[in-house]
Amino acid sequence: MTVRFALVLALVPLAGCDKKPPPEAEKGAAPPPIESSKPGTCAAGGGTVSDKIAAPMFARSAGSYCVDPNGETRVYGENAPANIDKVCTELFDGECEVYKSFGLKRVVTLRYVDGKGSPGAVNVNLSHFATKEGAYAFFTKRVVADADPVESAPAKLEAGGAGAAGTGIAYVWRGEHVVELSYTNEVESPDQLKASAQSAIPPIAKAIGEKIPGDKEPPKAALALPPGGLLSMGVSFTTGDALGIAGVGPGAIGYYKEGAKRWRTLSIVRADEAAAKDVLATLKKVDGAKGLKGATFDGLSFERRDDDSSPKIAWMVCRKGGQVYGVGDEEYVLTGSMAAADARKVSLSEAEKTEQLKKLCEGK
Repeated sequence: MTVRFALVLALVPLAGCDKKPPPEAEKGAAPPPIESSKPGTCAAGGGTVSDKIAAPMFARSAGSYCVDPNGETRVYGENAPANIDKVCTELFDGECEVYKSFGLKRVVTLRYVDGKGSPGAVNVNLSHFATKEGAYAFFTKRVVADADPVESAPAKLEAGGAGAAGTGIAYVWRGEHVVELSYTNEVESPDQLKASAQSAIPPIAKAIGEKIPGDKEPPKAALALPPGGLLSMGVSFTTGDALGIAGVGPGAIGYYKEGAKRWRTLSIVRADEAAAKDVLATLKKVDGAKGLKGATFDGLSFERRDDDSSPKIAWMVCRKGGQVYGVGDEEYVLTGSMAAADARKVSLSEAEKTEQLKKLCEGK
């Protein structure tokens, strides 16, 4: 806990006055010691979770940590003492609308403390969303975080349906739930904190991941992404319109790398062939969209760019039954001023994209 000191400043006499400055103001009291759990805190098995709905989803202890016996369980949303809007001011601050946009229904927050007596603690937020798709989309939003997975993706964590571990933080998805864990320790250096977090967080994440209910299999569109070249933790799922094109609907984007080449793969799964054809019909309305010459499958190509200074992102799309696939350029490795020869070194050629589509939509 951070302690802020208030310094009492003595007023300095105006210039020309020959009085000596008053003695040094009385110093504040020494700060209290950093709060630590006592050795043996977890000897009785850990604290209990007061919320009856969430209690079965939390392991009372994991590793050397346990639910804080003296801690508080706070609950917001459905069947909770506080409404979901209160979580905005007490827990999520400016990010509250992000959570809500994915269908947030309920939040439970508590902490685990170290039974060995260190000041280490793991804060846990368990968020319940309206749908499995909304929860998974929020999880991938946290993991990919609108950044290049090659540069910033967290490490894979075997927990729940999917897990990711960063520096001092971790995320776990399963069914309609997402767990966010963060490690704190006021007396550790950054290197010590990193090492301690790597020891403290995974057992808790795995234990909760096994207890929360729900399907461990991601949405069908994410599951349908081809595995070859897919970056670790390189999947983004949206419940809105894939590629930001109105009317396309939900889908998954996979981030790929093979050698120097980078690309993205789009995966959309619809209930039937007619619905998938509607997606292709929507994409045909994109400015400059055109059919694929000589293709033996239902497909088209188009280009997208954010503004005049942005690079052109070329996509080729195909349909197979109720599934729509696309292969597009990786915008993280392209710039508007990049020479064509340099762009070719890091992007798939039209022939390479066509070959990718053949494997996806012809089954070859």
